[in-house]
Amino acid sequence: MGTALVYVLVLAVVAALVFVLAAAVFGRGEELAPLAPDATPTRLPAREVSGSDVQDLRFQQVLRGYRMAEVDWALDRLAGELDRVRDDRHELTERVARLEATIARMRTEEGSDDEQRRQW
Repeated sequence: MGTALVYVLVLAVVAALVFVLAAAVFGRGEELAPLAPDATPTRLPAREVSGSDVQDLRFQQVLRGYRMAEVDWALDRLAGELDRVRDDRHELTERVARLEATIARMRTEEGSDDEQRRQW
């Protein structure tokens, strides 16, 4: 019985040494280095944000929900995009109104020119 216990003990020590050696040589088995504590996997493109970008958005989960800093950053970025789109739309609406006014003015001028030609 004593010999079997020694064999089991030696086997456990050898297994532990092999495990420690393998862990030191091969690392933790991760393909990427772990994120820094303040880093975030949350990403939005540098270009304009589309609906699919928002749908693909994921936040790092913590004990009580999501990281507030990540959510705040994403909301700030989306708010900026919405403001930019609203400003662009307002500018385009004004340009369309100006162009329509110009076209209407040109048509009235053409009409008055035609009347003057008929009178001659």
